[in-house]
Amino acid sequence: MRFAVISQKHTARKRIIMAINAMHVAKTGLNAQQVRMQVISNNLANVNTNGFKRDRANFESLLYQIIRSSGAQTSVDTELTSGFSVGTGVNIVNSNKLHSQGSIVSTDNSLDLAIDGGGFFQVLLPDGQVVYTRNGAFSRNNEGILTTNSGFIIQPEIAIPAEATKINVSADGIVSVQIPEQVEAQEVGQLQLADFQNRTGLQPIGENFYVETTSSGPPVIENPFAAGFGKIIQGALESSNVNVVQELVDMIETQRAYEVNSKAITSVDEMLRFVSNNL
Repeated sequence: MRFAVISQKHTARKRIIMAINAMHVAKTGLNAQQVRMQVISNNLANVNTNGFKRDRANFESLLYQIIRSSGAQTSVDTELTSGFSVGTGVNIVNSNKLHSQGSIVSTDNSLDLAIDGGGFFQVLLPDGQVVYTRNGAFSRNNEGILTTNSGFIIQPEIAIPAEATKINVSADGIVSVQIPEQVEAQEVGQLQLADFQNRTGLQPIGENFYVETTSSGPPVIENPFAAGFGKIIQGALESSNVNVVQELVDMIETQRAYEVNSKAITSVDEMLRFVSNNL
């Protein structure tokens, strides 16, 4: 009788441990889906951000508990054809930018520039750091220098004369202006683009800017429309590459996965309550 009670308690203890492990696995699912929802929300929030590239959350399974290894002997002459492994949950390993081309939208503003193809505009920050962007909504500061809307100077530096009546930017990045009483246009600068071996290795820092990392590799600088770089389209901007319909589908999928993991935790809680009441 005593042995039966001890055996019953041992069995109940094993069930409690397994239930707690199952609850932990479901909790990792909740955390992962919550982060994925944040990624999707950020994509939708930036659907109208010029040059924005959507993010994607990437998942990986956590370590497995190996109960019995594949190939373990079951008798002298036989062995397991597959192992017995129990997973411990899921984890988000990273989120990466998908640098696909966004739509080119005409604006008829001579200082709006879009890149059709590969490459990034180079921008100099006040601290001397060079950052990279696909947002070509540019303007002129009080000295006529080409800048971003926040006043950061485009590299290489290009100054537009105050008396210029017309600004032209060619597909290969040559900036020229029309000066009153001059027949021929005057060339004032050459835009250059930067690109990287691994674009997904770039670190986004906000304001549509990316910074170089060891993963991205050093920038390759070249004129537009040369050596595989994209061409410049004047009077247009590259829109976000976020597909709203796809993001909404992903949102529904994430919500359902979150609900299922939440339901798993509730079910485990009911199992624990049953075991506790029947000890």
